[in-house]
Amino acid sequence: MNRSQNTSHAPVAIAVARNGAGKQINGLLGRVGWRTTIVLVWALALFSVLLLVWIFLSSFKTTTELFNHPFALPQEWRLDNFTAAWNASNFGVALTNSVVLVLATGLTTVVLAAPAAYALSRFGVVGSRPLTMAFALGVGIPVQVIVLPLYRLMSDLYLVNTLEGVWLLYVATSLPFAVFFLTGFFVSLPKEMEEAASLDGAGPVRTFTSIMLPLARSGIVTLLILNIISHWGETIIALVFLQSTELETLPLALLKFLQRLQYTGADWGQLFAGVAIVIGPVLLLYLWLGRRIIEGLTLGADR
Repeated sequence: MNRSQNTSHAPVAIAVARNGAGKQINGLLGRVGWRTTIVLVWALALFSVLLLVWIFLSSFKTTTELFNHPFALPQEWRLDNFTAAWNASNFGVALTNSVVLVLATGLTTVVLAAPAAYALSRFGVVGSRPLTMAFALGVGIPVQVIVLPLYRLMSDLYLVNTLEGVWLLYVATSLPFAVFFLTGFFVSLPKEMEEAASLDGAGPVRTFTSIMLPLARSGIVTLLILNIISHWGETIIALVFLQSTELETLPLALLKFLQRLQYTGADWGQLFAGVAIVIGPVLLLYLWLGRRIIEGLTLGADR
């Protein structure tokens, strides 16, 4: 009797043992995969930092020194590379145009996206879910696919080669991500605040402006910073729709400067100085507000 019982329990014991071994293997593979991901992320971050450092160090070198000692510190810190690059290009006008375009685009995008995201996330509008999915799908449409139809449309509206036209295109291409991002952020906010405001007699508009906007401040600031960073170096729309020298942005001024150096003899120190002039402001912005960006991206997930 005991032998039959032991025999009947044997397959169960084997299955339990195999199940336990399988869980241990899966757990080990999960830990290895997670550690591998962390190593790869840190390696990518280190490579990006080293690349930026190399660009800025190269902007202080002569062409000869850059080729003979590409990874060494400059023997003589040549600040005149920046002066020569600034004077040989249209960086002064282009910097003004970029600042105006980027700030106007960021502020307009936030002003339009915040009410739309709040309505989609809170009011239960008919078709709000398909609309949210449509905005999400809009994020994945590359600009290269729609640039020709947009050019035809903007040409009919006489907005080609105008900063206003580029501003409209920047806002239009920014809204899908902005609405999708803020919709998820507003969904994470507590509804009790709105209920309390409704009991006090506050309408939807007052609730949105006085209560929900301050609560969503971190998400809105994050969206504004991401918008500024993404449009600071935008080239495709600016290259297609801006044709006058007095209207070009910093990426266009840098592109023309690089082309000019190719035909007149490349001074690689001035070339890297021009690159540093373009990426310097946005890099400083990220160093200043990088923590705010991370907090805004993770705040909704923590609630």
